[in-house]
Amino acid sequence: MRTTAIRNITTVVIGAGHAGLAMSRCLSERSIDHVVLERSEVAHTWRTERWDSLRLLTPNWQSRRPGFGYRGPDPDGYRTLPEVIDFITAYAQAISAPVRPHTRVTSVRRAEAGYLVRTDQGDWSCRTVVIASGAFNIACVPGVADHVPRSVTTFTTQQYRNPDQLPAGGVLVVGASSSGTQIANEIHRSGRPVTLSVGEHIRAPRMYRGKDLEWWMDAAGILDERYDQVDDIGRARRVPSLQLAGTPDRSTLDLNALTGIGVRLVGRLAGITGSGKAQFAGSLRNICALSDLKMNRLLNLIDEWAQTNGFDRMVEPSHRLPPTAVEEAPPLALDIANGEIRTIIWATGYRPDYSWLELPVFDRKGMVRHDGGVVSFQGVYLMGVPFARRRKSTLIDGAGDDARDLSDHLALYLRQNSA
Repeated sequence: MRTTAIRNITTVVIGAGHAGLAMSRCLSERSIDHVVLERSEVAHTWRTERWDSLRLLTPNWQSRRPGFGYRGPDPDGYRTLPEVIDFITAYAQAISAPVRPHTRVTSVRRAEAGYLVRTDQGDWSCRTVVIASGAFNIACVPGVADHVPRSVTTFTTQQYRNPDQLPAGGVLVVGASSSGTQIANEIHRSGRPVTLSVGEHIRAPRMYRGKDLEWWMDAAGILDERYDQVDDIGRARRVPSLQLAGTPDRSTLDLNALTGIGVRLVGRLAGITGSGKAQFAGSLRNICALSDLKMNRLLNLIDEWAQTNGFDRMVEPSHRLPPTAVEEAPPLALDIANGEIRTIIWATGYRPDYSWLELPVFDRKGMVRHDGGVVSFQGVYLMGVPFARRRKSTLIDGAGDDARDLSDHLALYLRQNSA
């Protein structure tokens, strides 16, 4: 039953994932009264929109939250999906976050006193709003999906759970960033032949010079690079995720590892004809060469930091991975109507869902305009999106630093507008 009375509060945080909870902790430290509205339960996305075998891409020690961290026996391991859910849920309890579960926000609009937040459980009047609803709400499926033959079953990475839900036969995985490579590896090892359509990606070794790549990026300050320190922040926010996988053996899962077990590589999916032929771009070799170049630039940066900071003699020698192996003439077409391909997995990224946000804050692509998480409308803040304030903004580890900065800005805004 809908409550008609409007409740007043200083700040409404939308979303009880790791970003929203980090902000809640920082607001509590500043004695700013607030509520965290969650459409389902804490860590909802992790509970309902991830495949079964998923592990975090970052080591356990890197799950650092304001006032909370890893205390287990395996700091260098990678959390399983249930462990991630337990960790985020435990954090919400530890900080006594004022979460209102099963409360779906239906609109946010300007009001005389600030903002009116409407939900299916009643409305809130507030002076400030923090949007922490996530950057990965809706799977991005390319328009060519409309031409997939009816004989082929399709899944997004949100819908995929494990190989057992797939029909027997070949699988085309479209997208070769972290999700696509992990899913392609799992499905191929289940006994189904896999073809991987490769677009822009960034190759990365899991371990480098005896340490996790995330350790190097953390120590060298790469993950702490700020949004106002890069030349093209728009481009930086569109960079695909590293080809990393969190496995017990800490192995590197790149295209060479996949072709080594029999996965077939093709270029970026360019179209599907009316007769059911998938057409692929002929740039696969160039794309892979560019990915290798980006990886080696990153490793060069790490080597320079290690030398400058006296780590060269404390770690293993510098080395480089062999170039990505691509056949001389990769296939440019594949008949997906003849029964060879029975399933397509769209690992083509996500976009946020702001359908409830009734403020003029969007750019031409439907993304919220912001300057380091400070939205163009005063009193509105954005968290948990790529490179919001730092390169690590979407990571569990990154939300804490962003929340400290943005809660400082929010508190100053409240003081300056207290009248």
